[in-house]
Amino acid sequence: MDLNERNESMRDFFNRKAAECYDEVHTVFMRTKEMITENLPDDTEKVLDLGAGTGLELIYLFRRFENAKVFAADISENMLAELDKRDFADKVTKIVGDFFTVDLGEGYDAVISSSALHHFLKEDKKRLFDRIYNSLKPGGIFINSDKYANDAQEEAACLADYYENKDARPHIDTPITVEEEAALLEKAGFEIVDIIECDTEYYRLIKAKKA
Repeated sequence: MDLNERNESMRDFFNRKAAECYDEVHTVFMRTKEMITENLPDDTEKVLDLGAGTGLELIYLFRRFENAKVFAADISENMLAELDKRDFADKVTKIVGDFFTVDLGEGYDAVISSSALHHFLKEDKKRLFDRIYNSLKPGGIFINSDKYANDAQEEAACLADYYENKDARPHIDTPITVEEEAALLEKAGFEIVDIIECDTEYYRLIKAKKA
């Protein structure tokens, strides 16, 4: 299963099974989503949300940045349809498509993501981080609140599970260690500003800056 096949498999999974129950499942991650907004600069105006889904993290963002210009990217049309039910939906421009081929735009003060990028393999993340870097304005911030493997052994076990079951189970997490993710971000040109522990097991928030 290559990247395109995996993206289509994930799109089908979230369209068929996840959209209507996503908010209920992700209530335990709300603090991790709130932390994204807390770490945004005070002058943030234009934001790209990668894997915006139903817009849970945007609840906090619009409380702090009422007039923010937000672009919400997601591969699942049904997830974004749930976002349309939010009272701030008219402030959001939707981008439907996978992160590697769709036009993400440019000139963002910040790119944010929550609980989305652990679905990609290490080699694919490097490509994505290059795209994120290019979409930011100079000095822009990338904040990712996500699931990470605790060590190399756990990372290898998740990857082995993926390769063994990828055709039978469409939703298999392949988290890498936070140290490896930081190294990939640095290779893309980012400066790591902070790595913060979250209150949810396995979760960390990485804050990186474009030079």
